[in-house]
Amino acid sequence: MTVDASIVKSPYFNQSTATSAELRSALHLQGLSPCRVESFEVQKKRALAQLRSKHSDLEKYIFLAWLRNTNVRLFYGLVNDQLEETLPLIYTPTVGAACQNYSSIYPFLAPPGTPDGLFISINDLPNLDEIIRNYKPYPQDPSLTPQIAVITDGSRILGLGDLGVGGMGIPVGKLQLYVAGAGVDPRRTIPITLDLGTNNESKLNDEFYLGLRQKRVGDDQFFPFVDAVVNKLTTVYPNLLIQFEDFSSEHAFALLEKYQPKMFCFNDDIQGTGAVILAGFMNAINLAGIKAKDHKILFFGAGSAAVGVAKQLADYFVHAHGLTPDQARENVWLVDSKGLVTLDRGDKLAEHKLYFARKDNGGAQFPDIASVIEYVKPTALFGLASQSGAFNEQVLKRMAELNERPIVFPLSNPAFQAECTFEQAMVHTKGKVIFASGTAFPKYTNPETGLISAPGQGNNMYIFPGLGLGGILAQPKTISDRLIFAAARACANALTVEEREQGLLYPVLPRIRQVSVEVAASVAQESVLEGSATNQEVIELVKKSDRVALLDYVKSNMWTVDGVEDDVKSFASHL
Repeated sequence: MTVDASIVKSPYFNQSTATSAELRSALHLQGLSPCRVESFEVQKKRALAQLRSKHSDLEKYIFLAWLRNTNVRLFYGLVNDQLEETLPLIYTPTVGAACQNYSSIYPFLAPPGTPDGLFISINDLPNLDEIIRNYKPYPQDPSLTPQIAVITDGSRILGLGDLGVGGMGIPVGKLQLYVAGAGVDPRRTIPITLDLGTNNESKLNDEFYLGLRQKRVGDDQFFPFVDAVVNKLTTVYPNLLIQFEDFSSEHAFALLEKYQPKMFCFNDDIQGTGAVILAGFMNAINLAGIKAKDHKILFFGAGSAAVGVAKQLADYFVHAHGLTPDQARENVWLVDSKGLVTLDRGDKLAEHKLYFARKDNGGAQFPDIASVIEYVKPTALFGLASQSGAFNEQVLKRMAELNERPIVFPLSNPAFQAECTFEQAMVHTKGKVIFASGTAFPKYTNPETGLISAPGQGNNMYIFPGLGLGGILAQPKTISDRLIFAAARACANALTVEEREQGLLYPVLPRIRQVSVEVAASVAQESVLEGSATNQEVIELVKKSDRVALLDYVKSNMWTVDGVEDDVKSFASHL
């Protein structure tokens, strides 16, 4: 009898030393591993010890990537058990270093024959169909067609700029969060990097760089290429949800404007970031004690993420607080590298900045954040400019002088590019700050009182996994703004009584799956109410107005590590 290679080589079916004696015999695996059959708990304990033995976060990233590409069950079992420890390793901030070093570490992320993701270059247009169908990291069950793809072109990775094919770490990381945070089946995900060249000279001159060694193509080639890829993906997989990620600001807005009205897609940088910050802001409003319509919101940064957040907040003022669109827009100010964004500043503004460009400045210009704060007197300050230290002592003290409870959200990633730390915000506002960051910061202990305070983190993981799962289940024709708002509202409302009493803006991270259930159910419900849902089962559940049944339906469709053993036995029974 021969060994069954499907089990041995499959990262999904492989259970290594936890494979039972019965299965080892049935699949002819005897002698290929030590005889001891271990429990899953012992496997996780060993994996955690190995993880903690690594000397750097990048080494830990490489180890976890190898584990994911060799033993899916063990990887997600470890991640879900140790979410607060592993999340910063599989995504921000460590994924930034992984993307920067991707070409050097790529050979060590997966065993031969196991792809880390799908790479499509500008030269692959004639073979798109074959390339897309080639991506089968788990070929043992061809009936499991992909449900979601995360796509980047590597042109604006976090706050690190153009990293070319190194950007693959982002879709890989995001899809891991879909699995861990919302139970999307790992076999039904596709991380995709589009290789259109890079303008990063250090990459072009790096002997290890694995992407095309050419400058990025122009718009005349970019847009037709993305069109071809998206059209082929949705032809091969008609129900596929597409998430655009870390494109340059101009391309991100252009792609969203083009595809959102007619395609099952969204952009997490624009819409996901906007929704999660809106959720935190909804709860911050209650803590600040200022009516929503009276807030003055200042954005330091005017890229795709900043404008996306600003539009989400403006829409919230319209739909939840009765402001007109013009009134809501007047509550927002943008600051870019040249100062306050105004229509009469004398420079040509990028298209995405025009909506919030001020025309009420009477000709006066304000070149830096300090002068803008004096002019606007904001109640809330948001940082999305990737400029470490921008919210300095002067800025933070002035915010505390202007407000009893200043709202300060330094949202740039990774941590070393955040506008301020939680400790700095607490010290310079004397503990008055209502704080949320885009990356994780440690708790702050007041040296005088010993009181420990926990920072909020506007982590997109609170939104996009549940949003994606809700979309996958309801199958709306598009991801509309109503669905994005429903996700934000559900996240804000997901706080427990205890979390509200602690003054938290977001639920604690270990509850992420519960939060995702609420978000997914709200997205599915809203898609039925707006008439875009096509899954009849979801439509019937929503029509019955039975929230518990809808939540149970969502939970029943979430993948768990516990189901892998049953999948293995089922697969083995058909051999």
